[in-house]
Amino acid sequence: MKSVLLIGQSNMAGRGFIHEVTPIYNENILMLRNGRWQMMTEPIHFDRSVAGVGPAASFAQAWCNANKGEQIGLIPCAEGGSSIDEWNVEGALFRHAISEAKFAMETSELIAILWHQGESDSNSAKYKDYYNKLNNMVNSFRKELGVLKAPFLIGGLGDYLGKSAFGRSCVEYELINQELLRYAENNPNCYFVTGENLYSNQDGIHINAESQRRFGIRYFEAYQTKSNVNRSLDGEEEIVKKCCEKEQTIAEKRYIKLEQFTLGKGSLEEVMEFLK
Repeated sequence: MKSVLLIGQSNMAGRGFIHEVTPIYNENILMLRNGRWQMMTEPIHFDRSVAGVGPAASFAQAWCNANKGEQIGLIPCAEGGSSIDEWNVEGALFRHAISEAKFAMETSELIAILWHQGESDSNSAKYKDYYNKLNNMVNSFRKELGVLKAPFLIGGLGDYLGKSAFGRSCVEYELINQELLRYAENNPNCYFVTGENLYSNQDGIHINAESQRRFGIRYFEAYQTKSNVNRSLDGEEEIVKKCCEKEQTIAEKRYIKLEQFTLGKGSLEEVMEFLK
């Protein structure tokens, strides 16, 4: 099985509203939880009670479409509100991600690291030191995990930032984006994924669910082509629709039926009838 490590802050963890998009159920997409692989459902992260849709689910679905019959596991380690400083090699977030990734690598091959972070550093001239801090972090992850050539995918910040609500404070997001792109251009096996033309929730800082689906497709494009994605993909909405609206297998239907029952949205009789 292959696996990918998910790190960064809340827009990697996901804050998109789950009810706004078609759910993704795929028995070949797993997530690491409590030391076990289980079929992915969203939210993938539980860093906050408000966790929701991030880019990882559509990335994984696109990967499965390109790798028929193979499995991919998601290793959720993003932490809402975290700064680049909190991802330093001595910090708890870095050490936790290393621990989870090494555990996952006992039963999987780590093929990529997905990073999205920077909103917390988009003010007070923090961009000036961002490149060096990112470089130290990336090299430390590669060294600790022994994945010198695995793609490190770097998500850009949304161009809705700096305008309203909680996003108003992100006045230097463009400068952070310049550093993220510069890093990808200057370092091997690192690829930038633009956040342009994405939309936020009403809070002005978190990418909404529909945009997260498109963002995940962009991440996969960067992974698949081993190149920067500097603009929106042509026909993104249609790509997402074709990618994510799949016919469900028997195993997936059973999983959904049991999930709905456990949430109090179905009767025991319906479940038992379905499981015959």
